Amino acid sequence: MTDIEILGNKDKGEEFIKKIKNKKFLFSFVISYTETCEIPGITVAGANPDLLKFTAAADAEFIHYGYCKSIKSIPMTPDGKPTPALLTKVALEAASIPTFVVNAGSKVTPQLPTIELDLKPGKNIAQETALDQDLVRKAVEYGRIVGRSLGSSTDCLIIGESIPGGTTTALGILTGLGIQSSVSSSMPKNPTSLKNETVRTALKRIQTRDPFDIVSEVGDPMIPSVAGILSTASESTNVILAGGTQMAAVLAFAKSTGFNEKNTVIGTTSYIIDDETANLVDTVKQISNIPILVAKLKLADSKIAGLRSYAEGFVKEGVGAGGTSIACMLKTGIDTERLLSLTEKEYGRITSR
Repeated sequence: MTDIEILGNKDKGEEFIKKIKNKKFLFSFVISYTETCEIPGITVAGANPDLLKFTAAADAEFIHYGYCKSIKSIPMTPDGKPTPALLTKVALEAASIPTFVVNAGSKVTPQLPTIELDLKPGKNIAQETALDQDLVRKAVEYGRIVGRSLGSSTDCLIIGESIPGGTTTALGILTGLGIQSSVSSSMPKNPTSLKNETVRTALKRIQTRDPFDIVSEVGDPMIPSVAGILSTASESTNVILAGGTQMAAVLAFAKSTGFNEKNTVIGTTSYIIDDETANLVDTVKQISNIPILVAKLKLADSKIAGLRSYAEGFVKEGVGAGGTSIACMLKTGIDTERLLSLTEKEYGRITSR
């Protein structure tokens, strides 16, 4: 399909697409929190710090209900740039893909049924150890239980996430594991110097090269949780890690603890690949030989400024937007022009409420 590009291992990517085309999909949406997001200027959500703790819960509620219960409106900037949950919701509904929400340390519990991993939010890595190591191991263990159950019930499991400030903790893990990476941002002016300084400060506390020590010191609860889900789900089904930087960190941690790269791809948007301040493709090549599937969305052609902003460097990805869009196209055969039309219609609905 011309609307899905394969980067990296193209043969594996084509084989993966053939295996899942027109098959059954399931979306696992993992929500979490790191106090690192409260560092001023590190995330676009920081413009309204009081709402940071509601972001992940609100994304989950919007996907399920079409509106939010924890806050009055969906996460959106004052000038109309919407959460990527908008793209995800459209893709899931267009393809009738069911969703399970996994609460992996969200500061606010969404008002809907969740798979509860009983984890605490991560601390600010610039100031202190992010997670107790016992919690990291618990996240992996509980994630493995969830992954085994979800993986056995579908032909392809899509795993997405929502965690404000997560690119910084992901950078910490990647750097701690010896991977040279420049991570993406939800803003056109990527605060790379702030992220790098935060990570440098946090990494000084690490005394070993043990991956559990690294995640404990500089990570967040989402990454070990998704690594656990991935490790068992991929034994019985195909897995799309839906995202960019954070999923590269998941992959790096999973591989460092024995993951064999079976039945797995990364699925993302073209806006992550086009980000000149990041290097997702090179980062993944340092970790693994798995393919990257890219949804070539057409938001630049939208008549709505808030949607065009994605192609102008804002937001870019999140909430599994790229992976769910790829799944939608492979299951239904609809193209990105149709997805754009449906997205504009949904944007109109939410802004007229």
